[in-house]
Amino acid sequence: MIEQIAAFFTIEMIYLWLNIGVLPFWFVLIFFPQSKICSLLVTSIFPFLILGGTYCYLVYYYFSTGYNFLENFNLYKGLFNLGSLFENESFLILFWTHFLAVNLFCGAQDVSSFKEGAYTGELSASMLKDNNIDFCLVGHSERRQYFAETNHKVNTKSSNLIEENIIPVICIGETLEQKEKNLTEEILTSQIKDSVPNLANHQNALIAYEPVWAIGTGLTPTLNEINQAHELIKNFDQKFIDFKVLYGGSVKSSNSKEITNLGHVDGCLIGGASLKVDEFNTIIS
Repeated sequence: MIEQIAAFFTIEMIYLWLNIGVLPFWFVLIFFPQSKICSLLVTSIFPFLILGGTYCYLVYYYFSTGYNFLENFNLYKGLFNLGSLFENESFLILFWTHFLAVNLFCGAQDVSSFKEGAYTGELSASMLKDNNIDFCLVGHSERRQYFAETNHKVNTKSSNLIEENIIPVICIGETLEQKEKNLTEEILTSQIKDSVPNLANHQNALIAYEPVWAIGTGLTPTLNEINQAHELIKNFDQKFIDFKVLYGGSVKSSNSKEITNLGHVDGCLIGGASLKVDEFNTIIS
């Protein structure tokens, strides 16, 4: 019985089925990088153990028997000819366009507080999801100032986004008047408490600290002020320690590196500087 099984699983069959089995894996990884099945394949150790074990066996067989793979297999011989493709400009354009497409994320600047219904002009979280949106700003200072957006509404919008597996970027920050009255800590505490939904965690939501008085004005808090505000947010509650907290407010190439190097800052939310190609390239580099 064992001899029959051993005779059935020849080295050619193992190699053939192994590589055929890898093809769907690469297909999912390249074309559907954000799908649940891709996440499962990448995070699960079993596919790698199976593939790794099988390849180790093939290598062992190669060295122990002197088996010549190149003379016995035609499956991947064509790969030697792929090098010429990279000399083709059209192929290179297609290759890099696809590479960028699967490695870029799309975001929205706002979302409706209603899940569904006849609300002309509104875009619900489910509509954003249908258009493959990954992130969405909520509670930006301009929304709070010009559209009377309250903490409660920001909370509702954030909940709706999380339910659709879209990451809300929850914006908080004090005005100049509030800063001058030494109300920064009180305002931030209130906004965190009321704007961040209970179901939010460090994996499904981001927080952005944007001092309103620094947005688009060219004014920037001192590095110490920025770090202290971020420390306050992370220490507000045990659950926020692992949250990614971004800084936004007159971030530019001349100060972005210093800001991102601060201990409690996890990144930047770029506004006006993102519209200037050279400036933005300098920041992200």
